[in-house]
Amino acid sequence: MDPQGRRENLGLTAVARQRAALARERADRADAVAERHELLAARPGQEFHAQIAKTHRRTAECHRASARLQDDFAARAAAWSGERGTRPRFMTVVAEACGTPSAAIALLDAERNQLAVAASDRLARTAQDLEFVLGEGPGQDAAAGHRPVHLSGPRIEARWPWCGPSLLSLGIASVAAVPLRAQNSCIGALTVFDTRPMDTGPVHLAEVAEALTHIVLLDPDADPDLYGGTDMRATVHQAAGMVSARTGCSVSDALALIKARAFTEEVSSETVAGEIVHGDRKLI
Repeated sequence: MDPQGRRENLGLTAVARQRAALARERADRADAVAERHELLAARPGQEFHAQIAKTHRRTAECHRASARLQDDFAARAAAWSGERGTRPRFMTVVAEACGTPSAAIALLDAERNQLAVAASDRLARTAQDLEFVLGEGPGQDAAAGHRPVHLSGPRIEARWPWCGPSLLSLGIASVAAVPLRAQNSCIGALTVFDTRPMDTGPVHLAEVAEALTHIVLLDPDADPDLYGGTDMRATVHQAAGMVSARTGCSVSDALALIKARAFTEEVSSETVAGEIVHGDRKLI
């Protein structure tokens, strides 16, 4: 292993282990608080403490789910040579925790445009790019409806006439998505993909999504970059702003134009946006 790769490897492992330890400590504290309230709830007239205890038990479960993800990532980072093979991705352990081969997170704005995306592999990233360009798909529906989505086989194409056929052509036979809820809002969606048809959605999908939202992404000690695995759509939104300024159209219309050009030319929206930003392309 080269010295630089070894340092990077040790750094990833140490940080993940520290975050796992911190999550377990917080889980233990939440459980202790829950236990006190459960004892108080047993007293006459103090039943409201049961709800408080339930909230703290849920918080403890969330921290423990986060700790498991961090531990699994630490193990992958420790095994990475740094010389060959791809750098370990946090989303890979997310996919494994959900019991699926592929998973992706998309963070969305108020108009459900992707601000950032993190994927476990090429399949998940391609599927997210399709949602971004075509404006429909499982993650979009989960975020818009604030509810889980699960479809298999021909129902995928029936539900999403633009995106569905492309998902099936990738070999995807089943999709499931859950919203990433933050208080009364939704910041995005966690979507998993499987090449096998599945009658029910992954058992642990909602639990993993809650841990990702409240601990990994929004906690004061959070890492929204997911150990360098998150790709920001900054170039696309910068290009949309440039097109808007040049043509006088709205930013949303400029963004739609970039997506349409990417779809027509069968390239990524980042490719079109990069050419606009560097002055190599004019859309109008």
